[in-house]
Amino acid sequence: MRYRDVMRWMGHQRWFIWTAAKLAPLDAKVVRRSGGKFGLLGNYGLPQCLLTTVGRKSGRPRTVTLLYGTLKGEIILVGSNFGQSHHPAWALNLEADPKCVLSVGGDEYEMVSRLISDPETREDIWQLMADMWPAYNVYRGTAGREIKMFALTPVGDRSPVEPLH
Repeated sequence: MRYRDVMRWMGHQRWFIWTAAKLAPLDAKVVRRSGGKFGLLGNYGLPQCLLTTVGRKSGRPRTVTLLYGTLKGEIILVGSNFGQSHHPAWALNLEADPKCVLSVGGDEYEMVSRLISDPETREDIWQLMADMWPAYNVYRGTAGREIKMFALTPVGDRSPVEPLH
């Protein structure tokens, strides 16, 4: 079994969900220091990024490690919060201020986010993301809330993804 497959299996396990949620703040620091090469939770062969938002209460920069998808030149983020009943702080921060910085492989990009709210679009994007990380379906079942999803577009010409022509 490949490492990615093992990590995808572990993503469904309660102990992994608890551990990952607790290690997330430290993981972001390790990912930043390694230039995106590795983190505490490993690089599961899936696209990982660092997202920096402005804290809606503190006004300070807040950075988290997230999986991301791409669709039509946009970065897609899922606010699953490992299936917890509350939204992750980064999602609430993006709602308060849609400007953010995305770091992919050590390169930083200024981005602006929008909440994905159309039900049909949400379901299509959900399927795309769950195909990549099946544990999202577990998180959806345990969260007891509608999980927020965001599309990020670059500010200016620099983009972490190739636009579709």
